[in-house]
Amino acid sequence: MTVSVVFPAHNEAGAVAASVSTAWQLPGACQVLVVDDGSTDETASLAEAAGAEVIRLAARSGKAKALQAGLAAVSGELVLTLDADLGPSVSEADHLLRAVEAGADLAIATFPPSTHRGGFGLVVGLAGWGIERLTGRRMTAPLSGQRAFRRQHLQDLGDLGEGWQVEVRMTIRALRQGLAVVEVPTEMRHRLTGRRARDFWHRGSQLIGVVRALWNCWRS
Repeated sequence: MTVSVVFPAHNEAGAVAASVSTAWQLPGACQVLVVDDGSTDETASLAEAAGAEVIRLAARSGKAKALQAGLAAVSGELVLTLDADLGPSVSEADHLLRAVEAGADLAIATFPPSTHRGGFGLVVGLAGWGIERLTGRRMTAPLSGQRAFRRQHLQDLGDLGEGWQVEVRMTIRALRQGLAVVEVPTEMRHRLTGRRARDFWHRGSQLIGVVRALWNCWRS
């Protein structure tokens, strides 16, 4: 099956070229899209040099909007959404593709414990708790953005919201629609969030996004 790969990216000049190059090596890869979400570094030019089709957003719009822009342009039968900082470990996405080809509707990657960006447990814990309360399903990696699904299910996944709501909304929507959602262990590795001021800001923004996603899903 043909595969479209979508990378939402903001200031990922350090890893985007390796991520794109590795994505082209995935079985069936026919399209690699990088959505440059208002980067101020060379993310877009490096992605293009590595062979990606780049969609440039003039100003930073957040992960959900960037992902939606990429998903609107996919052409493959299967779709992969991946973080742009995975580098060579993008190769592990093959496990997600295999899961979908075997019958899953939505395959979500889990990471080795030492590489999981969990926001010190708070954000992941809230997301997991909320998804379980709303669907009855407990997810190991509720905030993992590494996902594979058939393009025909794009409409089933619905509105992805704004900012950091995307993973929670997508998972709840898929489960409510009765789609077969599986979590797949991988050896993917990406940049860990540390304890600098901007890292705490990132986690705070993600926490707000999860709260909004759960609230919106509870109301719908």
